[in-house]
Amino acid sequence: MAAPAEDYVEPGGSWRPLWVVGGAALLFLALELVLPGPDLPVVAWAALAVVLGIVAGSCLAARRLWTVRVEGAGDDGALSVGRERLALTEVDGEHLAGVDSGVDAGAPVLGGGWSLPQGRTGLPLRLADGRTVLVPTRDPGALRTALLTAKGTLGP
Repeated sequence: MAAPAEDYVEPGGSWRPLWVVGGAALLFLALELVLPGPDLPVVAWAALAVVLGIVAGSCLAARRLWTVRVEGAGDDGALSVGRERLALTEVDGEHLAGVDSGVDAGAPVLGGGWSLPQGRTGLPLRLADGRTVLVPTRDPGALRTALLTAKGTLGP
């Protein structure tokens, strides 16, 4: 019996922008405490807090909406992008084996949205019913290998 394929996870976003803005906020706070002179107005601190909240919200939204997962293998496996989930049995493995990456003009993006998110490539997947969808990914080769392994088309 073959070993189950490991799950593939590609995070949809990074927390780095939040850490950068938070670090800048801490630097401003340290300068506020150390340097003499008039204090920074309360409105400026409130604006900084709003900016921190917006950046945190956008980081969280990117991680929730654009995270790509390949879970399980065979008939139980699934590909999910954000909340959208697609059973691996619906993916045409023969077509996937011949595709590396690229964009199929007019194909809907799995996970929603009008176009691919910035910094991502579309991996076209032909479904069993003949439709094509694009999976937004930063590493189409690794995702293709994970999908083929999970489908059982490619050995582990």
